[in-house]
Amino acid sequence: MSISVATKFLVVDNSESIRQVLIQKLRAFGAQRCLEASNGEEALAILRQVPVDLILSDSDTAPMSGLDLLKAIRTDAKLCSVSFIMITHESSRDYLLDMIKYGVSSVLVKPYTFDGLGEHIEKALNNPSKTAVPLARRKDVVEVVTESFTPATILVVDDEPNNLEILSEIFKDEYRVLVAQNGAKALEICTSDTQPDLVLLDVMMPNMDGFEVTRRLREHPNSQHIPVIFITGLADKEARVKGLDLGAVDFVTKPIDADILKVRVRNFMRYVELHKKLQSDHDAMLENVRLRDVIGSITRHDLKVPLTGIVHLIETMQENGAFNPKQLEQLTMMKEIALQATQAVNFSTELYKIEAGHFKLNPQPVKIDMILHRLIEISRETFRKKNLKISIEIDVSVDKTIPNVLGDATLCYSLFHNLINNACEYTNEKSDVMVLVSDTDPMKITVKNQGVVPLRLREPFFEKYLDSISTKWGGAYATKLMAEAQHGSISLDVSDVDDLTTVTVYLPKFVENFAV
Repeated sequence: MSISVATKFLVVDNSESIRQVLIQKLRAFGAQRCLEASNGEEALAILRQVPVDLILSDSDTAPMSGLDLLKAIRTDAKLCSVSFIMITHESSRDYLLDMIKYGVSSVLVKPYTFDGLGEHIEKALNNPSKTAVPLARRKDVVEVVTESFTPATILVVDDEPNNLEILSEIFKDEYRVLVAQNGAKALEICTSDTQPDLVLLDVMMPNMDGFEVTRRLREHPNSQHIPVIFITGLADKEARVKGLDLGAVDFVTKPIDADILKVRVRNFMRYVELHKKLQSDHDAMLENVRLRDVIGSITRHDLKVPLTGIVHLIETMQENGAFNPKQLEQLTMMKEIALQATQAVNFSTELYKIEAGHFKLNPQPVKIDMILHRLIEISRETFRKKNLKISIEIDVSVDKTIPNVLGDATLCYSLFHNLINNACEYTNEKSDVMVLVSDTDPMKITVKNQGVVPLRLREPFFEKYLDSISTKWGGAYATKLMAEAQHGSISLDVSDVDDLTTVTVYLPKFVENFAV
């Protein structure tokens, strides 16, 4: 690949040697404007002084981690459009979801190759959505299973030719075997773009022993996470501690037991295969999220025009047509449904703004009782065939005016439409669905229904990503965003004994003469 000389990079890593290696690689691609920072705080100070096109940050930096740096950038209006590549050895799903939530442009899993780095840089710079606002509305990770016909590679390092021959013979039928007779050659192979998957390293070698080789491997981004097994005649505790401290994954003492060594190597190769799959899974997840986001944006635009046309057509028919009362009632219902769909499209745009951090609340008094009564009427009609008893109870004293909440009417409508609709949809036929409004400060609105949320979904209920077989319970994440965007909160309570699911929303109470 070739990088424009005008493109400006910022490399963030605690290790100066790793920063220099990355900058050398960027310059090999043609980059001429490269800045560096040792941690997130230093990076932020630079970014607020100098415009940058792309940040390459290690995830494990201190005192500010790569993820914290990403969060700070995405919530800063002046910095949020900068492309961001996270370089990490972290493999947990939750951590990756956090990176996606805050709009990472790409994730590069250690160890990576020169070509792999170039591909991720090119993708991040050329992606039209490189503003990388937090990405929305995906169901789950799409698992990518790749078939690989290339055997894993083992590098055997030993200054004795006989030992190289013996070890090569042991593994030649299962793996691709490379050999090196000294530490310098081993480093050359491990820091290249065809580095091995595992190193079997002799400790006692002239000029550069195995400990020094390992230390240097850990200083280079290409090789710092390659598993190393020491093969040595040293059996003392001090040598083992030193090797493990340098990052060795195992010790094998001479003379070698071929059967035991094979088993140990095979076990570590399982880890290697998982790592190879990890990068493809990360890439697939990011790509699917981007595609869903683009499709969602197009869908919002494409739906709004015909829905507006339907509403206009129905209004024209009502004004000019001669219809009996039943037909007029049906036209009114059609118009109501079209307006609801239009509102849903409009709301999806607001939801996107909330996730992106661009939503600005203009709090106004909202007649929450009117909204709830209207939603219950709609739900009774929608779920008529289930014979549900949908009721509302407002806990206020006699002759007391029902208070308003202080928030956004559209968000309130969508929030409680979602909750009441879900309660009706997932309860059993002929069941009760109850809406309770309590005159507290903040206002408390509770939605209860018979039936319980599955146990495994309760803790992550309001998280953005539930597993793919649980999509029917989706939407709770959106309600959480809507409540919090109005400075409120939401919670879930499930009673297996009473077979009852309760969702409680707290929203600010409108007080006369209250200054916002």
